[in-house]
Amino acid sequence: MNQLVVIAGVDTHKDTHHAAVITATGQHLGAAQFPTTTAGYRALAAFIAGFGTVAKVGVEGTGSYGAGLARYLSSAGVPVLEVLRPSRQIRRMRGKSDEIDAYAAAETALAGTNCSVPKDRDGRVEAIRVVATARRSAVAATTDAVLQIRDILVTAPEPIRARYRALRGKPLIAALAKIRLHDPDDVVAEHTLTALRALARRVQQLRIETDAHEQTLDDLVTRVNPALLQAKGVGVICAADLLIAAGENPDRISSEAAFAALCGACPVPASSGKITRHRLNRGGNRHANRALHRVAVVRLHTDQRTRDYTASRRAAGKTSKEILRCLKRAIAREVYHLLTNPPEPISTTQLRPMRQAAGITIETAAHDLHWSMATVSHIERGHTSNRAAIITYRDYLATQQPPGCAI
Repeated sequence: MNQLVVIAGVDTHKDTHHAAVITATGQHLGAAQFPTTTAGYRALAAFIAGFGTVAKVGVEGTGSYGAGLARYLSSAGVPVLEVLRPSRQIRRMRGKSDEIDAYAAAETALAGTNCSVPKDRDGRVEAIRVVATARRSAVAATTDAVLQIRDILVTAPEPIRARYRALRGKPLIAALAKIRLHDPDDVVAEHTLTALRALARRVQQLRIETDAHEQTLDDLVTRVNPALLQAKGVGVICAADLLIAAGENPDRISSEAAFAALCGACPVPASSGKITRHRLNRGGNRHANRALHRVAVVRLHTDQRTRDYTASRRAAGKTSKEILRCLKRAIAREVYHLLTNPPEPISTTQLRPMRQAAGITIETAAHDLHWSMATVSHIERGHTSNRAAIITYRDYLATQQPPGCAI
C-alpha cells in the first residue's frame, strides 16, 4: 500500500514553533505546537512524519528563529524550503494565528512559489557571517566613540580645546588616551578629561578588536574561496559580504541573474511613455550590494577597461547612476561564477625566482609594464590579490626567460 505524501509548514517563533501538515491536494491533516529545543525539533519531525512520507517542509525565517529547526530537519534528510510570510492581503482575508500561518507556509511550499532553498549554516561561511557581524558592531561603536570625542571637544573648556586643537585622527586618540589629571579643583575640566580619556581608550580597544576580526576574516575567506580575493577590486570585507549573501551552498542560486537579484544589482524597469530605461534596484542584500558598489568604485579608479567602458556608455547618453548599475550587474555576473565554479588560485611564490632567472630588476619590470616598482614588489610578495595583474606579470616574466630555463 502506498503511503500518503504530505507537505508540512512551520510558523517559527523564539520559544515555540507551530507545525501544520497538508496533503499533496491541499487537504488539512493536522497542526500542533512544539518548543524550540532539540526535543521539540525531534517531536515536530515525528509529528509530521506520522501523517505519511514528507515531501518537503516550508519553514519561515530559516535565517533567524527557524535556523535551528532547518538545520535539524536538513541533517535528518528532510527537504526544507524557506517560505515568505503571507502577504497582508491574505492575512486580511484569513485572519492571523500561528496555525493559520503554519498552514499558509505548507501551502506555499506545495505551490513552490515565494520560496527558496535555505542557506546551509554548518560551514565556514556561517563562521564568516558571525565574525563579520562582530566586526561591523565594533566599527559602528568606534565611529560613535570618535563622534562623541569630537562633540565633547567642541564644548570643552578653552584650555582643553587649545591643547588638542591641532591634533586629528590617531594622534588625537593617542594623546587623549594618555591624559593625566592635574587640576582636581576644576570640576568641569577634570570630568571632561576623564570622559575623553575613557572614550579614547575605548576607541583604541575597539580598533584592536576590529583588526583581530579582519585577520580572522582574511583567514576564513582565503580558506573558503581564495580565487574571489584575486578578483580586481575585491578585498577581504567585500569578499566576506558576497560569500555571506551566497551562503555555504551557492549552488542553490539558479543563475547569475538570480544572484544579481539577490544582491539588488539586477536592472529594474523604469520606463514611461517614450522613455525606455532601467534604474538601480533598492532591494536585495544590502551588504552584498554595498560590496559590489565598492568593487565598482575601485575599478573606476584603477582599471582601464572599466574606464573605457564608462566612457563608451557615457557617450551613448547614459547617466552616472545608470553606468554604475551596469557595472554592478557585470561584477555580479563575474562574482557568481567565482562563487559557483571557483578557479584555482594563482601562486606568486615563483614570480621572484622567474625575474631573477631572467636577470631583470624590479625597476626594469616596472618600466616595461608601465607599473610602479611598489606594484611589482607587492605582486611578488603576495600582497596583491589582483588576479589579472598577477597573470600579466607572470606572462611577462615567461617571455623574458632565457632558453632552457626550468623555472
